[in-house]
Amino acid sequence: MLRAVLLLLALTACAPRATALLGPVTAARFTDSDPTDWQGTAPEAYPVHGIDLSKFQTSVDWPSARAGGVNFAYIKATEGGDQLDPLFKSHWQAAAQAGVARGAYHFFYHCRPAIEQARYFIAQVPRSRGALPPALDMEWTPTSPTCRTRRDPATLRAEATTFLDTLERHYGTRPILYTTIDFFEANQMWKLPRTEFWLRSTAAHPRELYQGQHWAFWQYSGTGRAPGIRNSVDLNAFAGSKTAWADWRAARSQK
Repeated sequence: MLRAVLLLLALTACAPRATALLGPVTAARFTDSDPTDWQGTAPEAYPVHGIDLSKFQTSVDWPSARAGGVNFAYIKATEGGDQLDPLFKSHWQAAAQAGVARGAYHFFYHCRPAIEQARYFIAQVPRSRGALPPALDMEWTPTSPTCRTRRDPATLRAEATTFLDTLERHYGTRPILYTTIDFFEANQMWKLPRTEFWLRSTAAHPRELYQGQHWAFWQYSGTGRAPGIRNSVDLNAFAGSKTAWADWRAARSQK
């Protein structure tokens, strides 16, 4: 008996860090109120799914969501240099308690310096061992009541770099960058060095729109329905297999 226990302890100690970080991947039991008729590779080809959410998802039963396929969640934390999402803290804590891999994202405001926005994010979002890398959401804001500015591509990429570099120094892992096809193309975002992307593409696989671009996450629906979540929610897929997910988390999570 003692020999068996010692063997088990030895095997546990030698287990890959990725496995310890991961936890079980649950199959997505998602639906969609406005489904896409996927002609190429569909989201179902990927085994690891999750969501992104904000104050608009007011009621989340996180254990039910986790059991229903929410393996990860990107939670809106901040916008600009002075707006904290009112549900960030409660979503952040409850997701962790339910065993959902969580990351925080910032919505970029084009009328405020990137460094101010980065510092505000850092002031609001704690460093958390095992958390996913932070995310920067950069897109056009044509309906904003206060800022519809469109700066030139070189300036926008420089601002993105400032934000990403600042957060990388603080959190110890480089943030990912969320964007849309119009913003990506207009600002040649593929020129950003050392950047992993989270790409929105709700009518086709990302490879059909973002030619040659590597991505970590694919936002494939803005009208999704997931167990435990009362409102519609954005649905996302991770780019690889369950093993790739474990390896990615081991390499990219906050230490």
